[in-house]
Amino acid sequence: MKGLFYVKISQQKIYRLEAALAEKLRTLLGEVEGITNCKIQRAVSPNFPFDFVASVSLPGSQKARLYVDCKIEPRPSLFPVLVAKPLPKRSGNKPQIRVLAAPFVSPRMADLCKQNGWSWFDLAGNCRLNIAGAIHIERTGFAPVHKPAPPRANLSTPHAARVIRVLLAPENMDAAWTQSSLMEHIASHLPHAPVSIGLVNKITRHLKDEAFIEETKDGKFRLRDPMVLLAAWRSAYRFDRHIRRNYFTLLQGGQLHDALTGLESITGGHAAYMGFSATSYVKHHRMWLYLGSEYEKDFQNAAKAKLVESGENVVVFLPDDPGVFYGQEGEEGRLPITSPAQTYVDLFHCGGRGDDAAEALLNHKLKPEWKLRGLLHES
Repeated sequence: MKGLFYVKISQQKIYRLEAALAEKLRTLLGEVEGITNCKIQRAVSPNFPFDFVASVSLPGSQKARLYVDCKIEPRPSLFPVLVAKPLPKRSGNKPQIRVLAAPFVSPRMADLCKQNGWSWFDLAGNCRLNIAGAIHIERTGFAPVHKPAPPRANLSTPHAARVIRVLLAPENMDAAWTQSSLMEHIASHLPHAPVSIGLVNKITRHLKDEAFIEETKDGKFRLRDPMVLLAAWRSAYRFDRHIRRNYFTLLQGGQLHDALTGLESITGGHAAYMGFSATSYVKHHRMWLYLGSEYEKDFQNAAKAKLVESGENVVVFLPDDPGVFYGQEGEEGRLPITSPAQTYVDLFHCGGRGDDAAEALLNHKLKPEWKLRGLLHES
């Protein structure tokens, strides 16, 4: 079990873990009809880059070899070390498969394996074992038998969200950052909601561990995988923390839009269309807004709106974090809309056809932008 250690562990425990992983692989392969003669051999020399090799007979007299690398706690940031491991010279036309084995394989690590043509399995029996043209075994959902280490940072917090919004903003996708420059950028755009250098350090270390960001040659860091980072943020996002207010107004269409335009100068950027009103992919009969809580009276006056318990045609959210207003987009003479990443996560949690609108935004706006910049790593 070479490299990628995170805790001190005795050689005896390493051997026991490797033996348990070897036996789990034998069990997984033995459950597949047509796979026979599974032979497992430990690494024959200290310089051999894999921990053990599984040789199997496949249907049609074909044979294959699975080169297995065992890790105690594999982290996505170090996946390039795995990818760089060379396979031995091929003997004949036997398929050769690289396999990651660990007590627990995170969804992020499993995704990286898939992207890079690696198979994987864990002690619980979750796996994706693929021998092209011969077998494909994929199982997930088994509870881990090994408790994974807790993440360095919680992506559901407002502080983490402020960092993520900056990294995912279209205008910042080519930027390289230091922790200090990122902290200063957030402070300049959100002077009432800065993030301390300690929290920036904690959050960026976690993002680096998960390979959402990567180091540059000059020691800075930049966005690496926006699609997976956005998905992770979407899963952690706490839409329920925003306070919802339901309003009714007699103003309609252009009249209402015109009435709300003046809020931009009053709120200083703390008012924006959000959710369904920030995209045209799905039509919705209500208007959706983010509004700083201190400006609710100004909104009521401008829109001639009253709070209602039902029958609302304007939905106002008083956000728990002013970071939702970062990276707004818009045109002169109209209230701006939230940033694409913010709009995406909001739509996903809005209910109704929000997930359809989020998917359309992802496919028609976000993915083309990432592809243009060489940042799309779809498996």
